[in-house]
Amino acid sequence: MAKVKYDGVVVAVHYAPDNQVDWVRTFLRWGPVFSDRVMLDRQALVEHLESGKKYMVGKRVPYMAGLFEVSEPLRVIKTEGDFVLVTGDSRAEHDNLEGIPII
Repeated sequence: MAKVKYDGVVVAVHYAPDNQVDWVRTFLRWGPVFSDRVMLDRQALVEHLESGKKYMVGKRVPYMAGLFEVSEPLRVIKTEGDFVLVTGDSRAEHDNLEGIPII
């Protein structure tokens, strides 16, 4: 099995009315295994990404415990004193996590 090169997998997102991420459902990597699902608010996710942790968009593979199908990374873009969360190479004016199911 190949070594996992990311710290978490985001599988769902909830947006606030102002088009900012309110919270995400994620699985965090703890060494060779992944946690149960964890809810991270926007501020915690931004802090994790700014500290150098890598999060990917993905979904669990049924009946395969800690195995995920991942597609693209999450990034933080700094804009005029604020942060914007995006996936892949996209640029946006507000949080835009494409490819993640919305709750």
